[in-house]
Amino acid sequence: MNICVIGSGYVGLITGACFAEFGLSVVCVDNDAKKVKSMQKGNVPFYEPGLEELLQRNIKAGRIRFTTNIGEAIDSSLVIFIAVGTPPRGDGSADMRYVEGVAKEIAGHMNSYKVIVTKSTVPVGTGEKLRQIISKNLKENVDFDIVSNPEFLREGAGIEDFMRPNRVVIGASSAQAAAIMKDLYKPLYLIETPVIITNVKTAELIKYASNAFLATKISFINEISGLCEEVGANVQVVAKAMGLDHRIGSKFLHAGPGYGGSCFPKDTRALFNIGKNNGIELEIIKAVIAVNEKQKEKMMRKIKDAMGTLKGKTICMLGLSFKPNTNDIREAPALYLIERLLKLGVKIRAYDPAAVEDTKEVFPTITYCKDSYDAAKGADAVVIATEWNQFRNLDLSKIKSLAKGSFFFDLRNIYEPEKVRKTGFNYYSVGRP
Repeated sequence: MNICVIGSGYVGLITGACFAEFGLSVVCVDNDAKKVKSMQKGNVPFYEPGLEELLQRNIKAGRIRFTTNIGEAIDSSLVIFIAVGTPPRGDGSADMRYVEGVAKEIAGHMNSYKVIVTKSTVPVGTGEKLRQIISKNLKENVDFDIVSNPEFLREGAGIEDFMRPNRVVIGASSAQAAAIMKDLYKPLYLIETPVIITNVKTAELIKYASNAFLATKISFINEISGLCEEVGANVQVVAKAMGLDHRIGSKFLHAGPGYGGSCFPKDTRALFNIGKNNGIELEIIKAVIAVNEKQKEKMMRKIKDAMGTLKGKTICMLGLSFKPNTNDIREAPALYLIERLLKLGVKIRAYDPAAVEDTKEVFPTITYCKDSYDAAKGADAVVIATEWNQFRNLDLSKIKSLAKGSFFFDLRNIYEPEKVRKTGFNYYSVGRP
């Protein structure tokens, strides 16, 4: 079967490369000619462990190719995946202009039956809207089906999540489209992956509801962490005990500086907006968003309260991406802190294994360092903002000898307090006495 993936960002490229690994013939479309040329050589335009090797293997095998020619790609494919961005508007709603623009282009090139699949995270009702757009712009009378097939890819673990998913969700408007989609995912039947077949609107909502619930767990434990600090309890032990209850589960119960990235902030706001547009005030989602914003401010206050006057001080910021194993800095807590600290006259020395180049575009004037130890030189304080593995076993004595001050802010709770304090640091974490 031939498939086409329109949009070669994170979701589109992983989708295309993984389907190629399943043995399908894949063509990926992008309107950026320079990017297409680079991907044709097997280069990945973002950091994702294992993706470059997977891509190069399938290019060599002839199962995946890249083009800017959307017409040729549509003509040769039965299934067309839409994987372009849906960035947030000012009011939090999803900006659908790229998805709708692609729908018009698809309509202009269709001359036979196609299954048109939204991989992008889209508001409930998008499938019906795309059906109207495509029907209106068809040049000849051809049949087509709209499918919602949301992605559940964690940045840093996208290949594993595609190859061994918890579930595959297929929202289809016809039995024929559902059968074609099930055929695409046939390799997953061998590992007994649950496949949920439903209608398009339900599938669209499943994606938002899933992300919002995970964000809720993060905001919940962050709110509990504040109470722990006040009463002298340990949030890590609270979370561990909670997580042992199988009804709750241990995932996403890690106190920290708040969630960030391309999904949770955008999707919680978009879901709240969807509710509002349908006359439903989603109070829990509203609180989740508010708590997350408050948590980032709490981290800033933690630093200010401990250090006092910040003007003229130097802070070592370890971690810039919103989570490990990605270069994604969208709404990363580290960037929030850097922006606030710079306004207070603080000098920043920063290091991240993957996100330095991306951060330079936002903060070109701060000092970027070659490693953690370089970043600690002359610093009045060390802040761990992202829990990269290489930050988990630092030579703390060496860090202390390089730093000028004695403040250590472990915003991801990756160290035992006594271990850090023994090296002479004043240690601060989240939700621990």
